[in-house]
Amino acid sequence: METNSFIEFKKERDLGAIITDTFKFIRENWKEYFLTVLKIVGPILLVGLVVLVLYMFTMSDIFNEIDNVDSDPIGFLSNIFSWIFVLMFVYVLMYTLLSMSSLYFIKSYIEHNGKPLFSEVKENVLKNIWKFLGLGFLVTLTTLFGMVFCYLPGIYLLTVLSLATSIMVFEEKSIGDTFSHSFTLIKGEWWNTFGVLIVVWMLLMMLSQAFSIPAIIYQFIKMGTVMGGDDPTEIFSIFKDPIYLALNIGSYIFQFILYSIPLISTVFIYFDLNEQKNLTGTFEKIESLGTTNNEE
Repeated sequence: METNSFIEFKKERDLGAIITDTFKFIRENWKEYFLTVLKIVGPILLVGLVVLVLYMFTMSDIFNEIDNVDSDPIGFLSNIFSWIFVLMFVYVLMYTLLSMSSLYFIKSYIEHNGKPLFSEVKENVLKNIWKFLGLGFLVTLTTLFGMVFCYLPGIYLLTVLSLATSIMVFEEKSIGDTFSHSFTLIKGEWWNTFGVLIVVWMLLMMLSQAFSIPAIIYQFIKMGTVMGGDDPTEIFSIFKDPIYLALNIGSYIFQFILYSIPLISTVFIYFDLNEQKNLTGTFEKIESLGTTNNEE
């Protein structure tokens, strides 16, 4: 039986190596990785897709009755914002669980020399979910506050805090210590980190758009057909179109899967910076060599 080669995370890498090793890690571990993610995130992903479909059906009904808005504008806005809140809650929970599953999978992969344990990953996710949600809230609040000041402080903070989840997982720090250590770790390496993240996210956006093209083309075709009719509100019936719904669901699933790319890349960035600053991997190799020599 063929076994995958172990990928060493604890070493320095340049931009090309980070991207190459990200795809190599996915290619060699895709089965175990995605099975782990689906077992943990699958139920919430299913709920998210159901909520999305119900939201689109509701929007279709609301906009088809747009003439009734004047009679109850508060009810109209309340209905829309209620659905948006539900969607945001489900998707925040879903992507939090995805981040945790990915990072704890990699942690187990490293600790067990390429043979991650699902039970260990699941236990860590369940044990630390509130901690992760708290960190996510703090990071989001800080970044939004930075965005108020002409975006530049927000971009700076977003780059710094992109390392926060990796620090929390691999160093097991508290929320406060994780937040402060993000600034310490990235000091002197902000531009390099920003450059890697830009390349990775641009790649992700291009791949995401490719999966969205069928739904966009179908939407334009459908809109062109409907626009020729007598009832302009009929255009909103597309939200109930089964083909349009199927294409959008497929697109969201692929985008959900693709989100693993920046997650794994960020882990490689974290270990690259950690190795430059602390030589953790180097010291561990020296210690393991010393242990091996003593045993001999």
